[in-house]
Amino acid sequence: MGSVFSSSKNREQIEIALTKAKQIVNSNPAVIFSKTYCAYCKRVKQLFSQLNATYKVIELDEESDGREIQIALAEWTGQSTVPNVFIGGKQIGGCDSVLEKHNEGKLVPLLADAGAIAKLSVQS
Repeated sequence: MGSVFSSSKNREQIEIALTKAKQIVNSNPAVIFSKTYCAYCKRVKQLFSQLNATYKVIELDEESDGREIQIALAEWTGQSTVPNVFIGGKQIGGCDSVLEKHNEGKLVPLLADAGAIAKLSVQS
C-alpha cells in the first residue's frame, strides 16, 4: 500500500518538476540543464560564455528537485542526459548537437533569434 502512495507521490513530483522546467525554458532565451561536474556541460557553458550569450543554467545536482527535473526532461524531450540545451523554447539537444550547430554556423543565429545574443554582434 505504501509503495502505491509513494509511486503516485513521485509521479506528482515529476509533474511539478515538468511544469517548473517548462516555465524556465519559456521565460529564458537559452537554458542549459546541467550538472556541475559534467565536462560536456562545462564545454557548452564555456561556448555560450565565449559567445556572450545570455543563458540560464540549472545545475540539477544542486537543485533539491534536480532528479525529478531530469526525469521530467527525459519524458518531455526523450533525452535523459545532460547538458540538455534549449534555445528560444526549443530543445537543441546535448553537447554534440550544440557543437555541431556551432560548427555549421547555425548556433549564433539561433541564439540571436531567441534574444540571447544582440543581433549586432552576429558576424560570420
